[in-house]
Amino acid sequence: MSYAIVYSSRTGNTAMLAQAIREALPPEECIYFGEPDPRALEAETLYVGFWTDKGSCDEKIAAFLESLTGQQVFLFGTAGFGGASAYFDQILDRAAAHLGPQVRLMGRYMCQGKMPQVVRDRYQAMEESPRRTAMLANFDQALSHPNEEDLAQLKASLTTLPS
Repeated sequence: MSYAIVYSSRTGNTAMLAQAIREALPPEECIYFGEPDPRALEAETLYVGFWTDKGSCDEKIAAFLESLTGQQVFLFGTAGFGGASAYFDQILDRAAAHLGPQVRLMGRYMCQGKMPQVVRDRYQAMEESPRRTAMLANFDQALSHPNEEDLAQLKASLTTLPS
């Protein structure tokens, strides 16, 4: 069964997940790997990854998801804020809303990803408050993600997919 891995990665986090998927799947069945491209639409199965932008997938991936016409899809992504699966589920639900009714969502995975230093600088400049403290703590915790455990969980989730 042919597949394509399509992703958008602003900081390299989602690219790490895409590479982990590439390593976990049979290479001879991969017909495309990279940024959104019409060539990927020829695959029966699409692994589509994104970075979180305003609580959903980024615009490039949203447009790509809306162009799908009957493939089965596995969504994956990264978000700077982490720790709560309910938050990840909301992001994945918003991304999945870009899929048409003819597209079958076969699985999904999301993990925390490190953010650029400019984000920490912005938090640091905020007025002292419990919110600021929590945002700085989250930024520092995100620095190690995606980590080996995140990548292993992603690969494990691929083994439970329906054929």
